[in-house]
Amino acid sequence: MTKATKASDIKRSWHLVEVNGEILGRISSEIAKLLMGKSKPYYVRNLDCGDYVVVINASSVKVTGKKETDKKYYRHSGYPGGLRVEALRELRESKPEEIIRHAVKGMLPQNKLRDRMLTRLFVYRDEIHPYTDKLNKS
Repeated sequence: MTKATKASDIKRSWHLVEVNGEILGRISSEIAKLLMGKSKPYYVRNLDCGDYVVVINASSVKVTGKKETDKKYYRHSGYPGGLRVEALRELRESKPEEIIRHAVKGMLPQNKLRDRMLTRLFVYRDEIHPYTDKLNKS
């Protein structure tokens, strides 16, 4: 008999993902699967079943084609004339963590659980991160 998954049944583990030289779209879809928990046998869409993910070396992620210069990130302040446009190359210099966070956010389901899943994503520019003790336990 199939048993329904409850919030108390969910067990979260920690994953370390190194994106050094990996292609942005391919690695962010793997990160999204870990955050959703799709590989777990008790996965259900209406519960947040995912794990914690620590991403290191975000500044050295690769993109294909001319995306380094042609890909643009848009944001608007809400005020007239408040549109800000930034190329991938510029964002890589200032905040490379946001490149990964933005790509993973687009691959998660667009519902109320997405923000909760993104709180378990920790992205760092290089190898230094404060979660070594939690990663060694799992």
